[in-house]
Amino acid sequence: MLYQTYQLYADMMQPACSLADIASTLISGYRRADNSETLRALRAWCEVLALARLTHYRPPFGIDRVRINGRGEHVPVTEEIVIRTPFCTLLRFRREGAPQQPRVLLVAPMSGHFATLLRGTVETMLRDHDVYITDWHNPRDIPLVCGRFGFDEFVHHLITFLHVLGGNTHVVAVCQPTVAALAAGALMAEDGDPAQPPSLTLMAGPIDARVNPTRVNALATSRPIEWFENTLIGYVPLRFAGALRRVYPGFVQLIAFMSMNRERHEQALRDLYDLRARGEHGKADEIQTFYSEYFATMDLTAEFYLETISLVFQRFLLAQKLLDVAGRRVSTDAIRRTTLLTVEGERDDICAIGQTMAAQDLCASLRPYMRMHHIQTGVGHYGVFNGKRWESQVYPLLRETIHMSDEMFG
Repeated sequence: MLYQTYQLYADMMQPACSLADIASTLISGYRRADNSETLRALRAWCEVLALARLTHYRPPFGIDRVRINGRGEHVPVTEEIVIRTPFCTLLRFRREGAPQQPRVLLVAPMSGHFATLLRGTVETMLRDHDVYITDWHNPRDIPLVCGRFGFDEFVHHLITFLHVLGGNTHVVAVCQPTVAALAAGALMAEDGDPAQPPSLTLMAGPIDARVNPTRVNALATSRPIEWFENTLIGYVPLRFAGALRRVYPGFVQLIAFMSMNRERHEQALRDLYDLRARGEHGKADEIQTFYSEYFATMDLTAEFYLETISLVFQRFLLAQKLLDVAGRRVSTDAIRRTTLLTVEGERDDICAIGQTMAAQDLCASLRPYMRMHHIQTGVGHYGVFNGKRWESQVYPLLRETIHMSDEMFG
């Protein structure tokens, strides 16, 4: 009943939120609206009310052009579908007229949001790279006949995509998929696969969630896996294409994330109202854009969610070198020709310092000069791959690692 109850609430709120959205748009288009305190306040109220609804479709990336090579030269960007499965689209951001540069597979998390959460990451990396991204589909739109999608299927998707792209494709994994990306790299290395990545960058991910456990980690270990299945798993309502598919609803994940920083989110929405009411639209637009993206939620298949909780956050199998993928033991010691970069945020309250760095010890066969670790000061989880410090401090290190590895193994 969990999903059905939410959907009933969403259906009841839809008319009011839609009217508020229309009213806000009409007021913003009225040239004299900024001269009226009443109209500014009404627009602000309507805009906040419109954000009370969640959306379940991926917003557009909206990257139309990008500056390349640091020369101020802009080239147009178009999205190109490379391959599509029922659960994911491998999407390329083709830069028209750009020179040949290292190819990168950016692995987006399946954590309640769409791949567009990495829009800023993509936009920055496009300056110096040929970027592809895993554009995961919303399970509530995937019919049951398409089968299951669990942790093993996630790993096999990454291996398949690397085969499609061919050799010399670098991998950058953000947050939760760092575990799957490391497992995929290890399996390919053990096979001597020519498509194994020349570099693997793991950013703010739970490679070993036993290290400095956060509130997220504490919750995962405080209950048996049966509690998560019985309490948090629901069925997609009949009116959607994925009817009766068992899922971990995206709105539940959103509520969990927001509850960790409830005061900050409440203040941000108050700021949105105040800024809009005062006519300070630049700052208000930034907040509105962020929450429009943040409130676009994606479900997770029940099997993927439960397996991730069990394998990664309760039994810590990869960290103990006990992880199996499709019945095959993952040996991270097999990785010998992939440069490893791990990145963590000093203030990360989701994946604490040390959890991602654990990959350095797991990849013991790598020579010291092929292993690098970076702690970014002054940032939390999202600041590792988005924002000013990402652009000015993390990205230059990532770029150098990729280009160095490209020369070594390309």
